[in-house]
Amino acid sequence: MYTPTHFAETDTAALRELIAANGFGILVTMSGGAPTASHLPFLLDPAVGTNGTLYAHMARGNPQWRDFDGASEVLAIFQGPHGYVSPRWYRPGNAVPTWNYATVHAYGVPRIVEEPDMLRRQQIDLAAAYEGDGPDAWTLDSQPADFIAGMLRGIVAFELPIARLEGKFKLSQNRGAEDHAGVVDGLRRTGRPGDAALADLMASRGD
Repeated sequence: MYTPTHFAETDTAALRELIAANGFGILVTMSGGAPTASHLPFLLDPAVGTNGTLYAHMARGNPQWRDFDGASEVLAIFQGPHGYVSPRWYRPGNAVPTWNYATVHAYGVPRIVEEPDMLRRQQIDLAAAYEGDGPDAWTLDSQPADFIAGMLRGIVAFELPIARLEGKFKLSQNRGAEDHAGVVDGLRRTGRPGDAALADLMASRGD
C-alpha cells in the first residue's frame, strides 16, 4: 500500500481498533496468477499471536479457500471512515479535491479450521459479536442441532495469524491546523453517510 510517511499509522492499538469497528473486510488471495477477493465478516482476537489473529469463514462452494496452501500469504483489507474533501473547506488559495480515509491491511498465512469444536466456537463468537447478549439474541443453541450441523458442513472456517499490519490514515495531516479544522467542519455539514464518523476520527486525533 502506497503510504507517505505523514499518513502512515503504526500504532498497533489504533489499527486493531479500526479492524474491530469495521470487521466486514475483503480477503485477497492469488489463484493461477490472478487475484481473487471475497467480502467476509472477520473477528479479531488481539491476544492470540504477536499482532493478533483474525477469524472468518466462507461458503464451501467458494473456491477461494483452495488458495490456502499453508505457505502463501493472503491480504485482509479493512476500510474505516472515508469521504470526499472539498477545496472550499481550505483557506483561500490554489487547491484540488481529495479523499480522506483510514484503512488497515493485514497479512498472514491462513489455516483452515477443521476441529469441530473450534469451528462451532468460531460461529458462536461471530453471532454473539453482532447479536449482543440480549434475551432475544439469536444463538446456535436456539436452533435444531441437525440444522446447525448441516450449516456448519457448508462452510470453511479459517484463522489468520497476523504477520504484519499496515495502516494508512489520510486525515489532512499535510494541511495546516486551520485547513484541518475547516475539513472537520465541512464534513460535519454535508449530511452524507459516514462523513460525521470521518470528522470525529479527524477531531479525535487532532492531526
